[in-house]
Amino acid sequence: MQFHTVVTVVGVKGFKGEINGDSLNSTTLFVQVALDESKGTQRGFSAAEYRFPDVALYESMKNHPFPHQAELELELVATGKGDSKTILRGWKPIKPAQTVDTGSGEIKNKL
Repeated sequence: MQFHTVVTVVGVKGFKGEINGDSLNSTTLFVQVALDESKGTQRGFSAAEYRFPDVALYESMKNHPFPHQAELELELVATGKGDSKTILRGWKPIKPAQTVDTGSGEIKNKL
Protein backbone atom coordinates (compact mmCIF):
# COMPACT_ATOMS: atom_id res chain seq x y z
CA MET A 1 0.00 0.00 0.00
CA GLN A 2 1.51 3.33 -1.06
CA PHE A 3 0.57 6.68 0.46
CA HIS A 4 1.79 10.29 0.75
CA THR A 5 2.24 12.34 3.91
CA VAL A 6 3.62 15.78 4.77
CA VAL A 7 6.31 15.76 7.47
CA THR A 8 9.06 17.89 9.01
CA VAL A 9 12.44 16.44 8.02
CA VAL A 10 15.01 17.17 10.74
CA GLY A 11 18.03 15.34 9.31
CA VAL A 12 19.44 12.93 6.75
CA LYS A 13 22.29 10.43 6.65
CA GLY A 14 23.75 8.55 3.71
CA PHE A 15 26.04 5.53 3.54
CA LYS A 16 27.65 3.64 0.70
CA GLY A 17 30.33 1.11 1.51
CA GLU A 18 31.04 -2.24 3.11
CA ILE A 19 30.50 -3.46 6.64
CA ASN A 20 31.64 -6.98 7.51
CA GLY A 21 31.83 -7.85 3.81
CA ASP A 22 28.27 -6.68 3.09
CA SER A 23 27.79 -3.91 0.51
CA LEU A 24 25.45 -1.20 1.79
CA ASN A 25 23.89 1.71 -0.08
CA SER A 26 21.16 3.68 1.67
CA THR A 27 19.78 6.99 2.89
CA THR A 28 18.06 7.45 6.26
CA LEU A 29 15.65 10.35 6.76
CA PHE A 30 14.93 11.58 10.28
CA VAL A 31 11.37 12.89 10.59
CA GLN A 32 9.82 14.75 13.52
CA VAL A 33 7.14 12.75 15.37
CA ALA A 34 5.17 13.61 18.48
CA LEU A 35 5.84 11.64 21.65
CA ASP A 36 2.92 9.72 23.16
CA GLU A 37 1.69 12.02 25.92
CA SER A 38 -1.26 9.82 26.92
CA LYS A 39 0.40 8.48 30.11
CA GLY A 40 1.70 11.87 31.25
CA THR A 41 5.33 10.71 31.36
CA GLN A 42 6.70 12.36 28.21
CA ARG A 43 6.10 15.46 26.13
CA GLY A 44 7.40 16.98 22.93
CA PHE A 45 8.96 15.39 19.87
CA SER A 46 11.38 12.73 18.76
CA ALA A 47 12.51 11.50 15.35
CA ALA A 48 11.40 8.48 13.35
CA GLU A 49 13.70 6.94 10.75
CA TYR A 50 12.68 6.12 7.19
CA ARG A 51 15.11 4.30 4.92
CA PHE A 52 15.59 4.75 1.18
CA PRO A 53 17.55 2.04 -0.68
CA ASP A 54 20.11 4.35 -2.35
CA VAL A 55 22.58 7.02 -1.20
CA ALA A 56 21.51 9.11 -4.22
CA LEU A 57 18.68 10.56 -2.13
CA TYR A 58 21.20 11.77 0.46
CA GLU A 59 23.26 13.37 -2.30
CA SER A 60 20.20 15.29 -3.53
CA MET A 61 19.29 16.42 0.01
CA LYS A 62 22.62 17.19 1.68
CA ASN A 63 22.66 20.90 0.76
CA HIS A 64 18.97 21.46 1.52
CA PRO A 65 18.22 23.50 4.69
CA PHE A 66 17.07 21.62 7.80
CA PRO A 67 14.53 21.36 9.21
CA HIS A 68 12.12 21.54 6.30
CA GLN A 69 8.68 20.31 5.35
CA ALA A 70 8.44 17.66 2.67
CA GLU A 71 5.97 15.32 1.10
CA LEU A 72 7.08 11.71 1.47
CA GLU A 73 5.92 8.82 -0.66
CA LEU A 74 5.82 5.79 1.61
CA GLU A 75 4.97 2.13 1.08
CA LEU A 76 3.68 -0.23 3.74
CA VAL A 77 4.81 -3.80 3.04
CA ALA A 78 4.35 -7.10 4.89
CA THR A 79 7.48 -8.81 6.18
CA GLY A 80 5.94 -12.29 5.98
CA LYS A 81 6.25 -12.71 9.74
CA GLY A 82 2.94 -11.11 10.66
CA ASP A 83 4.58 -7.68 10.82
CA SER A 84 4.87 -4.80 8.39
CA LYS A 85 7.43 -2.10 7.66
CA THR A 86 7.31 1.29 6.01
CA ILE A 87 9.69 1.99 3.12
CA LEU A 88 10.53 5.46 1.82
CA ARG A 89 9.94 5.67 -1.94
CA GLY A 90 10.20 9.42 -2.57
CA TRP A 91 10.93 12.86 -1.08
CA LYS A 92 9.68 16.22 -2.34
CA PRO A 93 10.64 19.36 -0.38
CA ILE A 94 7.84 21.85 0.24
CA LYS A 95 9.30 24.68 2.36
CA PRO A 96 11.62 25.30 5.32
CA ALA A 97 10.04 24.57 8.70
CA GLN A 98 9.65 27.48 11.10
CA THR A 99 12.35 27.61 13.76
CA VAL A 100 12.25 29.50 17.04
CA ASP A 101 15.13 31.39 18.69
CA THR A 102 15.43 29.71 22.08
CA GLY A 103 16.64 32.90 23.75
CA SER A 104 14.04 35.39 22.54
CA GLY A 105 11.22 33.06 21.51
CA GLU A 106 11.03 34.80 18.12
CA ILE A 107 10.29 32.86 14.96
CA LYS A 108 13.49 32.98 12.89
CA ASN A 109 12.04 32.22 9.47
CA LYS A 110 8.43 33.36 9.26
CA LEU A 111 6.62 31.67 6.39
